[in-house]
Amino acid sequence: MSELHVVVSGTDAYDIGDAISDAGHKVTTVDIGNRPSLEEGGIVESDVYVLTDVSQATSIPVAKDLNPELKVVVYADGSLADFARGQADLALDPDLFDPADVAAELDA
Repeated sequence: MSELHVVVSGTDAYDIGDAISDAGHKVTTVDIGNRPSLEEGGIVESDVYVLTDVSQATSIPVAKDLNPELKVVVYADGSLADFARGQADLALDPDLFDPADVAAELDA
């Protein structure tokens, strides 16, 4: 397993950021996934972007614009907007997938 740099954006009510960190990855958290905070959070050098709030779906195309090779994981309740669904690599419901299991599979 190699260390990944992961940016987690949103409220993170299910503590996916902590689970990813516990799995041995470098985690940066940002409250709002806008361009300045994503840049400050290191999205350009990141391997994975985890969105924890579907109301911030517009952050996905912004993150992909800054880093086209970025893997995008949505770990949140609710439905992802159609415009963002095609840019997300994986969308997971926290009620169905444990944070530790998701974190363990990030580099798979």
